[in-house]
Amino acid sequence: MLKQKDMETAMLFAHNNFMLNLEKSMDILDSELKQAKGMSSICNDEWCNATESYIDDLHKDLYAISEPRWIPKEDSHKLRELRERIRNLYREFAHIKQGNS
Repeated sequence: MLKQKDMETAMLFAHNNFMLNLEKSMDILDSELKQAKGMSSICNDEWCNATESYIDDLHKDLYAISEPRWIPKEDSHKLRELRERIRNLYREFAHIKQGNS
């Protein structure tokens, strides 16, 4: 039983660390999108393709996370918030992309 508890503790630590890094990645993306709003020709092919790919990767990562039975409710809620945030960031990107086309 002790090994199972140690395993759950290690998995929870890894899960929390992964979620924290995903959130940091979204903070960086959010900052980039805010800066892009102020530029008239930011959405060139290279920037748009790289940004869209980055958003897609974050989206896939967030939706690939299953919610283990042992994670606290606040972590489950945080995952839902991050999923909503990535959808909002994609909408913001789409608006920027459309506005600069």
